[in-house]
Amino acid sequence: MPKRDSTVRGREFGAGVREALRRAGFTGRAAAEVLGWDPAKVSDMVNGKGGVTEGDLQRLLGLCRTPLEEAEHLVKLFHETRQPGWLQVHGTRFPILLRTLAEHEAVATEIIFWCMNAVPAVLQLPDYLRALIAANPNVPNEEADARVAARVDRQQQLFKHRCDMTFYVDEQALRRPVGSPELMSDQLDHINTMGIRPYITSRVVPIAVGAHAGQAGTFTFLKFASLEPVVYVDAENHGVFLDDKDSIKAYANILKSLDRTALDAEQSKELIASIAP
Repeated sequence: MPKRDSTVRGREFGAGVREALRRAGFTGRAAAEVLGWDPAKVSDMVNGKGGVTEGDLQRLLGLCRTPLEEAEHLVKLFHETRQPGWLQVHGTRFPILLRTLAEHEAVATEIIFWCMNAVPAVLQLPDYLRALIAANPNVPNEEADARVAARVDRQQQLFKHRCDMTFYVDEQALRRPVGSPELMSDQLDHINTMGIRPYITSRVVPIAVGAHAGQAGTFTFLKFASLEPVVYVDAENHGVFLDDKDSIKAYANILKSLDRTALDAEQSKELIASIAP
């Protein structure tokens, strides 16, 4: 079965409508019956197939008693579901929770991470993250506990999901001291310990290879069962979701090159163990 084209905004819109129905205790069919609609109308709305108006959406959200802020978010997305890509600007710093990324991770069948400057977020220990927060002038220290708790929850959700995850990491990121030597030792040991899980693979791109395809920057490549892949790239105060075919092809080519360049899983494990102070 061919994979369906869709946009990141369209996926978040559909997920939001499904969640509104779920919270209200409605199935799509039950909501359609109350509103006097053909059940296919709700299905089309959730799947972004068109044939509905903003007024229809407002009626459905009203029936579900959707909170105002969420309703406004979904109405805005309703008019943008066909727009490719999504630049999300967050002000001075990243939000504690990143909804769009979390929703895509929750349904991905495979996630591939390329990390240049730090241990991948999904593999970070809480104290490692605290040390990163302490070094960032844009993140208040009083947010540290909330950010650590959110990161731990994200990690737990992904580990419960158990999709295949591959982490390509630059050796320099593993050698950069973050926190105390004891913390770095624990962090590096943690990477290798997580590799015991059959769905987690860590591979190191060694410094000795010199220039390589991943030098343009860190990114996450998400694959899905029936939808086309999505690439996510983040920076200091914004993130970009890419869903157009040219972008997907470009980043897939980078991953193919990293696959040829990186050490295999066993070699990577040995190198990580040798770096641990």
